[in-house]
Amino acid sequence: MLQTEERILHKELFQQIQRCGEISFDSPDQNAKCVRMLGDARVRGQTGVLSERRGSYPFIDFRLFNNSTLSGEIGTKKKVKRLLSFQRYFHASRLLRGIVPQASLYLLDEDYLGQARHMLSKVGMWDFDIFLFDRLTNGNSLVTLLCHLFNVHGLIHHFQLDMVTLHRFLVMVQEDYHSQNPYHNAVHAADVTQAMHCYLREPKLASFLTPLDIMLGLLAAAAHDVDHPGVNQPFLIKTKHHLASLYQNVSVLENHHWRSTIGMLRESRLLAHLPKEVTQDIEQQLGSLILATDINRQNEFLIRLKSHLDNQDLRLEDAQDRHFMLQIALKCADICNPCRLWDLSKQWSERVCEEFYRQGDLEQKFELEISPLCNQQKDTIPSIQIGFMTYIVEPLFERWAQFTGNTPLSENMLNHLRRNKAKWRSLLHKQHSSSRSNDHSGQVTGSQEQTLNEEETP
Repeated sequence: MLQTEERILHKELFQQIQRCGEISFDSPDQNAKCVRMLGDARVRGQTGVLSERRGSYPFIDFRLFNNSTLSGEIGTKKKVKRLLSFQRYFHASRLLRGIVPQASLYLLDEDYLGQARHMLSKVGMWDFDIFLFDRLTNGNSLVTLLCHLFNVHGLIHHFQLDMVTLHRFLVMVQEDYHSQNPYHNAVHAADVTQAMHCYLREPKLASFLTPLDIMLGLLAAAAHDVDHPGVNQPFLIKTKHHLASLYQNVSVLENHHWRSTIGMLRESRLLAHLPKEVTQDIEQQLGSLILATDINRQNEFLIRLKSHLDNQDLRLEDAQDRHFMLQIALKCADICNPCRLWDLSKQWSERVCEEFYRQGDLEQKFELEISPLCNQQKDTIPSIQIGFMTYIVEPLFERWAQFTGNTPLSENMLNHLRRNKAKWRSLLHKQHSSSRSNDHSGQVTGSQEQTLNEEETP
């Protein structure tokens, strides 16, 4: 039955590719081989969990849309959908790229390596600068950080992991993030992983965690956005992207991140030496953790957390309750940017808004409805951030602080959050004042200038 489904998927994918005019073969064998090279088929492993081959996500390359030679050829939403669905064809397969990527090279002098090692000695500090660490590791922050954390937590010894295989798997994960994305890239994954490490060390949680819990938390943090295309779920749905259909418009990106991670685990054979039932449990729990990062499920988790805290019925000796708190920890790590130091938080805010604006520009260019928060002319960075902090971040982190017992880390994060929100409010106020002053015609009088200056005072 599965083979029949895959043959149908192969046929449909190849027909769409042919309609795009990208390739054309006469032989069915060549057709099937091409689709296999594209990696757009799902595969089922021994455990029965569906996974996706590496590179199965059609990466959206904005440079193609800016190419004047293509702009005249793309005139309908149908053509846009086809282009979005198969752009990744150009680099989905190593064979098609014509090269076999080598393992990450650390072409750094001793001074840089020494600084990176020094930063790793303070990886549990909340002021950890992931941007600096990424520069010091020559863009290999995710691989370097995970290798260190797996060693620090004793996971390599406990699970008898092969270091070469672990490194190969982590390189695969890092490579499948897209550096073209301003926000959803490997540096974001490394930042979330560092935050997760901090949360796993919180006394209320740490004393109950097993090595499996820790490994699951770190792996889920590292891979939670793998192969992210730089656009959101509504965009995939309204362009009728094949993954939206595959996952029936429910947690489309999160399902893809999970299934892609499973595919890489199997391809690397990192856990192949473990019993079948253990690997099956790991794959399922990774899915549960990554799916929890779907922002559409925010209220669901918040209500459940509030209920547990109000009733004081969390029993962390129970694996189910521990797993729930790992989900909450990952959700916190995923949106912790507003709780960082201002200089770091501001960079992340600008990056995520730049990604929003790129999507909005793409939607406007092809006469699609512009998604919320993606209109650069109407949605300013301060207004986006204030709303995000007020309705998403604050409620979650206040409950997290309640769970941890208001530890120094929790208090530190909430203090940063409040200060950062005040700074964004100040910037928004200045934007409004500047806009009002520009609307005035003629010369500004002395009294008007004094009023404006007073308005700009936070």
